[in-house]
Amino acid sequence: MKSASETVKNPFPPVCDEHSVVLILGSLPSVDSRAAGFYYMNPRNRFWKVMSALLKEDFIGMGKEEKTAALISRGVALYDVVLSCEIRRSADASIRNIVYADVDAILKRGKVKAIFLNGKKAYELFVRAFPQHKDIATCLPSTSPANASSSLDALVAEWGKALLPFLK
Repeated sequence: MKSASETVKNPFPPVCDEHSVVLILGSLPSVDSRAAGFYYMNPRNRFWKVMSALLKEDFIGMGKEEKTAALISRGVALYDVVLSCEIRRSADASIRNIVYADVDAILKRGKVKAIFLNGKKAYELFVRAFPQHKDIATCLPSTSPANASSSLDALVAEWGKALLPFLK
């Protein structure tokens, strides 16, 4: 039995400051993330494992304030493309009636040189809403557990090749 769609609003502010040089955007925080109070908190999502490997920090053991500070200190901004939408649980494919986040505000605030989209759906939504920034946007393989075809090692390699040239 399919669960019903519900209207969901992204409860998290962007992680960014005026020194941000890269912006990582997902689609919308998952049910687990919303319940836990921060981005990428589904224990099967590999985002924090990828960041730990790339930035040589133990993001897994950090709380949200520590994660925020560690990302900002490295010039990484983090947010989502969708501010609110109708969605069935955490299924990106079910996203409808979208209100897009104010990504331009982040770009105006910082020194963002590159935007990385966590997965195809985030990229598709971003390009639809912000075509003026497509030239600095790159689609990376999703860290979601739904992307079982990418191993953690493959994610670290692909994300590292894209992000590390920009980071402190």
